[in-house]
Amino acid sequence: MNNKNSIAGLIIKELKSHPDDRGFFREVIRHTDDFFENGKFSQWSHSKMTKNVVKAWHYHHLQIDWWYVATGVVEAVFFDNREESPTYKSKVIVYMGDKEENDKASAVCIKIPQGVLHGLKVISNVANLFYITSEVYNPNDEGRFPFNSKLVGHDWGEGVITVENDRREFVPTAERKVLLT
Repeated sequence: MNNKNSIAGLIIKELKSHPDDRGFFREVIRHTDDFFENGKFSQWSHSKMTKNVVKAWHYHHLQIDWWYVATGVVEAVFFDNREESPTYKSKVIVYMGDKEENDKASAVCIKIPQGVLHGLKVISNVANLFYITSEVYNPNDEGRFPFNSKLVGHDWGEGVITVENDRREFVPTAERKVLLT
């Protein structure tokens, strides 16, 4: 197992907030950002989740994801399952979200490349994940391993909430892209 705290192609963009008496302003993504794949945008989605929800393990052959947690805190976990990758079997854990709710959390936007397994657990009472994808949702492109798969070996803790899709395995039928950027 590679012990580096990085995964090839996984990019964590630290976000800057501009607070004032009314709250703050925070820019998340510009289409000109280097990590935004030449500005390619296909879908913007929002997932509102409650405490102890676990969504894992997902990966894609075609799609790239960009995650941002607007409110609440999640433990986001990424695992490189690409045999051709120099960071094969590396795992990265990031607490995303509101630092006022959890000192470990940070305001970041994360680019998740094809082939990287990703999952999360909601740590706060509620969390709102906004994510952009490079492709329109295609069920034949979304691969899965069960949330408790020994492949990753991540302990989500007790009392987790999952759905049937996060307890099954599915290999995408979409043609696989091999990209490490």
